[in-house]
Amino acid sequence: MDWYPLVNSLRVALISSVIVFFTGIAAAWYTSKLPTTIKGIIDVILTLPLVLPPTVMGYFLLRLLGPKRLIGAWILENFGVRLSMVWYSAIFASVVVSFPLMYRTARGAFESLDKNLVYSAQILGLSNTYTFWKIIMPYCKKGITAGTILSFARALGEYGATSMISGYTPGRTATISTTVYQLWRTGNDSLAMKWVLINLAISFIVLIAVNIIERGRK
Repeated sequence: MDWYPLVNSLRVALISSVIVFFTGIAAAWYTSKLPTTIKGIIDVILTLPLVLPPTVMGYFLLRLLGPKRLIGAWILENFGVRLSMVWYSAIFASVVVSFPLMYRTARGAFESLDKNLVYSAQILGLSNTYTFWKIIMPYCKKGITAGTILSFARALGEYGATSMISGYTPGRTATISTTVYQLWRTGNDSLAMKWVLINLAISFIVLIAVNIIERGRK
């Protein structure tokens, strides 16, 4: 049994989770401090990938990152790096579809923050950086952790956008999700079921972790 789809899926999900962790937290923190009207507009834009079909997001990515498109062509011409139909293309897809989960969860955590903690830190003369990482983040850590785990799970199971921007090449771009589809399409149900069970086991562990975190918040 070729374990490449599992290895590739895990590295894509891990890299995506790191990117989404920092970008989602930054977007959530700065958005939470904006006026209501502006916050609402930005919130819609940043959450849009959560409700759009993944194939639509994959189409948008191809329009941007394809070898004959604006960004993709420029990167290929100047750096010789393809942004589509390679294993790391799946990272772009995973970041886009999992970002809203991290953003929404982090924003909810920040909005529930006791503002007196921030005011106290300001009175004590603590820097904004110190206040954010040493006071705010520990206070919101359960929500942030839950968002990170959910983003990882979403990235791990991503199929629609990944199949369009990364494709399916055994040993090169295959992920668990694209492998299951290809195995089913070619009639190899027994092997497809093995990958389904592996994905179920990982998802089960992720959900248990989220439930443990949620119970800890009560």
